[in-house]
Amino acid sequence: MIKSSVHNLPEKLSADILKLIIDADLRPGDKLPNEMVFSKKFNAGRSSVREAMKLLMSKNIINIRQGSGTYVAEHPGISEDPLGLVFLENNPRMLYDLLEIRILVEPTIAAMAAKNASAYDIKRIADVCSKTESLIMLGQNFVEADTDFHKAVAAASKNLIAPRLVPMVGRTIRAVEPLMDQRCSQDAVRCHRAVADAIASHDMAKAKDYMYLHIACNRRLLSEKQEGQIKA
Repeated sequence: MIKSSVHNLPEKLSADILKLIIDADLRPGDKLPNEMVFSKKFNAGRSSVREAMKLLMSKNIINIRQGSGTYVAEHPGISEDPLGLVFLENNPRMLYDLLEIRILVEPTIAAMAAKNASAYDIKRIADVCSKTESLIMLGQNFVEADTDFHKAVAAASKNLIAPRLVPMVGRTIRAVEPLMDQRCSQDAVRCHRAVADAIASHDMAKAKDYMYLHIACNRRLLSEKQEGQIKA
């Protein structure tokens, strides 16, 4: 029994530290106390605290930055690949099926954003929309800005789960962006702006429709590209 308790101490400490993060309402990017503070607080050895920290880092709850300290992760508890997509990378259906899921989910998220967006959300969406437009017009890589647009829309929905779906959005954006020609880029600009304007005017129906059109364009582009590869 004693051996088992010692073995589970890092797990218990990781749970205690997680509770502290939640109770203190720490946000992504907030800095945590150092190991010595936790060691004294929980009356545990620093090696046990260190193991607890490693457990939390493996669950993407904290980030440890060498020479700087320990911080709450940007998306606490969400792995970079929550759907295990890395195991489907070589399957040609993977991206198309991801877009199918997005087309089922994101238009509704956009409608929720139109209903619930605050003035801050509306400005944030408009700003990221403008940044994406500028990058597209300049012919520069816009993947990060495009992903940020979808993040902003998801956050504006006020649904706790919606922002946690964004990693799959980023995966399809990174894959589709190199395939886009000038026509599709212009379509993306128009759809982003239409979604942003619909959310700003709290028009749920338009926000939903324009987000659907935006993802449908990406799906069509990917389908055409895959058909061309098959014929070649």
